[in-house]
Amino acid sequence: MLDQELIRQRLIQRARELVPVLRERAPQAAALGQLPEETIRDFQEAGFFRILQPTRWEGYELEPKDFFEVQMCLAEGCMSSAWVLGVVAIHNWQLALFDDRAAQDVWGQDSSVLISSSYMPVGKVERVEGGFRLSGRWGFSSGSKHCDWVFLGAMVPPAEAGGAPDYRTFLVPRRDYQILDNWNVMGLEATGSHDILVENALVPEYRTHRALDGFMQDSPGNAVNAAPLFRLPFGQIFVRAVSSSAIGALQGAVDQFVAHNRARVGVNDGRKMVQDPAAQSALANAMVCVDECKTVLYRNFELMLQRAQHGEPLAMAERVKMRYDSALVADKCARAVGELMFNSGASTIFRSHAINRAFRDIHTGRAHVANSPAKYAWNLGGVSMGQDSTDFFL
Repeated sequence: MLDQELIRQRLIQRARELVPVLRERAPQAAALGQLPEETIRDFQEAGFFRILQPTRWEGYELEPKDFFEVQMCLAEGCMSSAWVLGVVAIHNWQLALFDDRAAQDVWGQDSSVLISSSYMPVGKVERVEGGFRLSGRWGFSSGSKHCDWVFLGAMVPPAEAGGAPDYRTFLVPRRDYQILDNWNVMGLEATGSHDILVENALVPEYRTHRALDGFMQDSPGNAVNAAPLFRLPFGQIFVRAVSSSAIGALQGAVDQFVAHNRARVGVNDGRKMVQDPAAQSALANAMVCVDECKTVLYRNFELMLQRAQHGEPLAMAERVKMRYDSALVADKCARAVGELMFNSGASTIFRSHAINRAFRDIHTGRAHVANSPAKYAWNLGGVSMGQDSTDFFL
């Protein structure tokens, strides 16, 4: 039996050791438009991709808090690196929800094989005997060049006229898709979030996962992966993979702000920056933002795990509130890092400055559909006043 506490300590220690390494690699990674192979190798050797992977596939089956703590730590050095880890490693958790034959296809020869994704519901699906024919073009598949499989979203047409469409995640091997190199962006440059093109690929039924099963916390994979970890709602897990790295990036910007301004004197007025009320306030607000976002993240996962351990489903109102909590993170961090940048002098306009990089990365992450808080606020307000939820990715 693995000593999980020892594993946790080792993972956090290794993540902390990699922060300066990732910070040093960040310019190279941005120029490459993807993570250097050295970074993927470091993550593999450290076991980061295995944190939420089933033990039956050589994973650690730790708690989500442990995973996101590692992700946030790494983001202090490079948010792109932490983003890719977050998105890709979460797939090792989701694969455990599929029929076990899917995991055997992916990990049967090598349990370190990685999966990228794009959950956009843009695929064209045709029912065929034993499964589906899938075609389409999906955007924003982070870390795709480091992966041998991909998760793709699509609406399955109803089997009978008048039936409801069925959103599913399709698992597709590398031989059945093309990666279209089109990643040229202002921030998160090293995530390599390219487009994926599929033309008439055959996907067996067992290589699909129904969103409804994930919502109901009762998926085919639970037959063999019975730990409470794999009874958590899918919609509550993935969204935090694209929001939590902003927390770590903001902490990294806080550290850089202190280092940059501790001895800095204003050119025009000769005032020490440590005595500037605007700079003091910007720093204080950013520190509180990090603490608040982490506290809410940990609290929500503690509640989710408690419910899963007792076989109790989350109430719709709880899911909606937690979903909004996640959507707020990148927005809060974007505001806070903006104040840090605007109170650090003209040198931060250079792209090479660490605070500038954090500013661009966090704002780019804020553009992800899961990090746009408005519609989740409307849903929370409506549900709180007796309306039905308009969101079921919960």
